[in-house]
Parts: sequence; C-alpha cells; structure tokens
Amino acid sequence: MRCPYCQHHDSKVLDTSHDSHGGIRRRRECFKCGQRFSTYERPILATPLLFKQDGTREEFDREKLARGVRISCAKRPVSAADIERMIGQVESQLQKMGKSEVSSRIVGDLVMKGLKELDQIAYIRYAIVYLGLDDLQSIRNEINHLLEG
Repeated sequence: MRCPYCQHHDSKVLDTSHDSHGGIRRRRECFKCGQRFSTYERPILATPLLFKQDGTREEFDREKLARGVRISCAKRPVSAADIERMIGQVESQLQKMGKSEVSSRIVGDLVMKGLKELDQIAYIRYAIVYLGLDDLQSIRNEINHLLEG
C-alpha cells in the first residue's frame, strides 16, 4: 500500500477491523515517514445495469447516488456515516438480486425507503424530484401519506 504522504510503497498494518458489509478497515504506518493512515477494503461485486424509463441503460454509479442523497439531506441532522451506510445497503440489495439489469425505479424506491427511516424532511426533498411532485397539492398528499404511515 502506497503512503498518501510520501508515496513510499511499504507500510505495516497496525490494526484490522471488519464491518457488517464485509469490508475491512486497516490502520497502517509508513516505514519511511512514520505517518499513520487508514485504508478500507471492500469486495467488488457486480452491480446490475440500470435501465431507465426512456429505454437507456447506464451502470450503477454509487457517487451519483450519494450526491443526490447528500443534496436531500443538506442542512439536516443526518451524519455522513448514516448516508454512506444507507447507500451501502442500497448497493448491497442490488447485488443480492443477482440480475444483470434492473429498473432505475428499484434504486429510487430503495432510496426512498432508506430516507423515510433516516429523515422525513430529506425523504420529502428526494420525493419531490424522484416522484416529480410539481405542485403544492401533490407535495401535501405525499406529506399526508407520510404522516398517516
């Protein structure tokens, strides 16, 4: 592993821990400069292609999804760790499906479910874009539905 400070190729592992998603976090120390840094390893599993309503297909992009969720959670009491955990759960659920292609609606529905549990205001913000709520009445209906459930 290359040191992020001095670019030296050798480091020693000081500590290793595992997370619930199969990832491995390693605490390292560079042999040359002595700086400590962490690395995170996770298995690379194939995620399915997403087909959209207009018929186009694109690869699942974790960062694109993260940007949308972060925008929904802006100025809300939602930690970055909670957002990353939710995105990891969405990605994991897609991988567990074992399909080569899935509808982008499935991703949106999984995010909606995750945001509903995480923060209801972020859920409404995401729903406005995802569900195309373009007037106050449709937004009110979604809020009423959220309050009922």
